[in-house]
Amino acid sequence: MAAATLMSTMAVPGPALADSCWTHNGSLMRLQAQGNQRWLSYERPRQQLHAAGVRRGTLLFDGFKTGDWYSGTARVFSKYCPGNPLAYAVEGPVRGDQLQVTVRGTRQVFRQCQPTGRYKTDTLVFTYSHQC
Repeated sequence: MAAATLMSTMAVPGPALADSCWTHNGSLMRLQAQGNQRWLSYERPRQQLHAAGVRRGTLLFDGFKTGDWYSGTARVFSKYCPGNPLAYAVEGPVRGDQLQVTVRGTRQVFRQCQPTGRYKTDTLVFTYSHQC
């Protein structure tokens, strides 16, 4: 989990060749791209995420775009484990008009930072908003 914590606060490396804003679950996100690498970080997180340690620049997704497909690592944040997000693998398509990305992944369910032995599938939908 230490690597996930470091990843959640690190800056996107190098100059971004693409930079746009997207909405996700009540938050404004910043998509940055360099070649086929992609990073989605919080630009304006929704209020409920502050208790989980999410701030502007906190990394939610990092991975790659191959054709019209994203694959990589997403993070889930909890107020019970601020600064210690759970990282899990996700993948999914880019909509034909390139204005929406939907990734899915299965992750373990935690309760107050403790694994429960249960799993759930998360779906993350990012919809283009504007150039940042």
